[in-house]
Amino acid sequence: MLRVLLVDDSPERTAILRTALEQAGYLVAAVLESPLTLLKAVDSLLPDIIIIDTESPSRDVLEHVVMVTRDQPRPIVMFSSDNTPDSIRDAVRAGVSAYVVDGLEGARVKSIVDVAVARFDEYQKIVAELAEANLKLSERKLVDKAKGILMKSRNLSEDEAYHALRKMAMSRKKRLGEIARNVIDLADFIG
Repeated sequence: MLRVLLVDDSPERTAILRTALEQAGYLVAAVLESPLTLLKAVDSLLPDIIIIDTESPSRDVLEHVVMVTRDQPRPIVMFSSDNTPDSIRDAVRAGVSAYVVDGLEGARVKSIVDVAVARFDEYQKIVAELAEANLKLSERKLVDKAKGILMKSRNLSEDEAYHALRKMAMSRKKRLGEIARNVIDLADFIG
C-alpha cells in the first residue's frame, strides 16, 4: 500500500481527495495544511507520493517542492486551478510529476496518481542514465589523459598505455577512472 502525503489548506477538498485515495487503495499518511513543513514531513513520514492541492502554486510551495525533489525525490501530483503556462512550467521545473488543472474528481485520482508514478519512475531512470553517461565521459577523459602521460613518460604506444592502466585497475580492483586519476595526480605532483 503506497503512502501518500496530502497537502491542502481546504478541508472540503481534503475530504474529497482522502476518500478517493483510500478507495483507490492508498494510505493517507498525513495531511498538511501548509507546504511550509513539507520537507520535515517528508523526512519523518517517508511517503511514497506527495499530492498538493492548491488554487495556484505560490513561490513558497514551489521552493519546497524543489527541496523535496533535490533531497528526497518522489512522485508529486499537483491539483490546481491555475492554468497559466508559466505556472505549469514552473511547477514541472520544480519537480511536479503531474500538474492537473481543475481535475479534482474522485474517480480520476487513481489514474492520475498512477500516471504520475510512472512518469516519475521514467524520469528517475533517465536521470540515472545521464549520470552514468557523464561519469563514463569524465572517466574516458581521465583515461585519455593518463594514457598520454604514460606514453610520454614510459615511451609506450597508446595501446600499451591503455593495457597498463587496465592491468593496474584489475589488480587493485578499482575502476579504470580511479587509476587514471591517480596517474594524473602523481604526474602533477612529480612535476
